[in-house]
Amino acid sequence: MSIFVLVEHRQGEIRDITFEMLSKCKEISKDINVKTTAVLLGNDVEQFLDPLKGYADTIVCCRDEKLEYFNSRTYQMVLSHLINENKPLLTLIGHTSYGIDLAPGLAIKLQIPLATDCADFSVEDDQLRIVRQMYGGKVNARATLKKAESYLITIRPASFEAKEPETKDSEVINLESSLKEEPIDKRFIKYVEPEVSDVDITASDILVSIGRGIKEDKNIPIIEELTTALGGVISCSRPIVDKGWLDKGRQVGTSGKTVKPKLYLALGISGAFQHIAGMKDSDLVIAINKDANAPIFGVADFGIVDDLFKVVPELSQKIKEMKGA
Repeated sequence: MSIFVLVEHRQGEIRDITFEMLSKCKEISKDINVKTTAVLLGNDVEQFLDPLKGYADTIVCCRDEKLEYFNSRTYQMVLSHLINENKPLLTLIGHTSYGIDLAPGLAIKLQIPLATDCADFSVEDDQLRIVRQMYGGKVNARATLKKAESYLITIRPASFEAKEPETKDSEVINLESSLKEEPIDKRFIKYVEPEVSDVDITASDILVSIGRGIKEDKNIPIIEELTTALGGVISCSRPIVDKGWLDKGRQVGTSGKTVKPKLYLALGISGAFQHIAGMKDSDLVIAINKDANAPIFGVADFGIVDDLFKVVPELSQKIKEMKGA
């Protein structure tokens, strides 16, 4: 019995969601006695093999010029063939633009149960149990899928930690492509890149995030001083973007980006559930807010109930002194 994990790659890079899903599968595989199989579709995929080794027991490669770029139609054709032939207990796909496009049609073609945007999952007595967030992350809903031979789920990015494998041992199996012709109803034309932000907040270990409590954009330099002292990056809640004080690429939350830094410092952020959904899995959360009842304190590891304009300058000074010492 096995679990399939679809490797998501784009423009020469494996996306983080792949390693997150593989790490979770490795974690549970011993408990339910299953093997983890990374399914790698593409054309020139040799460069991806070494980074994947150790994350899965087996890496199944299917090379085809028609798979060089993601196309939900071609991926569906190949995956449906692989799943029908191998009957994995479960197939995992990232809940990304790829997965949202691919998973529903694949589930219909295979006539198997599908659960989307899952934050967690487990297998008990060969039956799949999943956790999905509802109301923008305010409620965790636990559900059991009807018993089936095989299941398909999409996983929300940053739900699991991508851990380094203990070994680099993986069996590589090369399969012939089952594609006969490229579908004419849907073809890859070109990549259209979104407007690039000046930073990638998802890659930062330290985020200093600001909300309405900053009051005016002229106060942002105070936060920049602290951010520089910490060696971090400024992020924000939606109101700051709506006011035009920071660009959309720095927004954290359901309508922004999901982040998982080592330190998340929330300044003047009340903690609406839309924002919390995007940062709740941070390793360490520290909140500063004048309102002792602010929801952000419900997810914070440490909290300071005070005026951020009193605390932040003092904090900046102390950090500079410690670094100087």
